[in-house]
Amino acid sequence: MSTPRIAFIGGGNMAASLIGGLRAQGIPATSICASDPGADNRAELQATHGIETFADNGQALAGADVVVLAVKPQVMQAVCRGLAGHLQANQLIVSIAAGINCTSLQDWLGAQTPRAIVRCMPNTPSLLRQGVSGLFANAQVSDAQKQQAEQLLSAVGLALWLDKEALIDAVTAVSGSGPAYFFLMIEAMTAAGEQLGLPRETAAQLTLHTALGAARMACESDLEAAELRRRVTSPNGTTEAAIKAFQAGGFEPLVQQAMNAAAHRSAELAEQLGN
Repeated sequence: MSTPRIAFIGGGNMAASLIGGLRAQGIPATSICASDPGADNRAELQATHGIETFADNGQALAGADVVVLAVKPQVMQAVCRGLAGHLQANQLIVSIAAGINCTSLQDWLGAQTPRAIVRCMPNTPSLLRQGVSGLFANAQVSDAQKQQAEQLLSAVGLALWLDKEALIDAVTAVSGSGPAYFFLMIEAMTAAGEQLGLPRETAAQLTLHTALGAARMACESDLEAAELRRRVTSPNGTTEAAIKAFQAGGFEPLVQQAMNAAAHRSAELAEQLGN
């Protein structure tokens, strides 16, 4: 497949991460451009990645095969309405904005012309190219365009396709918001280690590297997390005492409740932002 020309509308952190990932994969700078109203952002993208940048969104679209909408959800409607008159019928639209559904994007980009739209939910570890993204394609997206979208998001981590757009809310609850859950656990374990008498820096390093090691074990093992946990948990041992304390406090139901709340809020925001 020939290298598509990719235009980023918005040059913030996530766009810069995607551009960096694409360049690291060998995508030439001449195949990527970006628009952003901020002169500093444009200068940074040019200096770091060697790509062409524009202050005007319409100029960035010229000749693009893929248009990546990388602006804040609150300004997406205005940006899309401004793009509508510049888009070509065969361009793939990829949105990485949280909470904006395909129907709203289609309406704002010009309801009279069906658009090929892929909606994505990347997470913040994508900034380190260690992310994971859920992707949904509407009916207008071709197989070749799906490959283009997957190549784009794979530049910053794992890309997983969804067969229903409503599942984006579940992705938001699991991976979109998920890093914060682990950060909270790291905070709590560090504080508990300090309370047990460890110096704070020691408690923090022990917690961070335990989290990193456990995540790598889970990712690299063929065993499910439940089995890995069982193998670490000796009968009547220290780990079992801790696990029983977690479960006595309702750990699993609390996790389910928290993620249900995140998914529900994701759906609420989509409805609000789409109006």
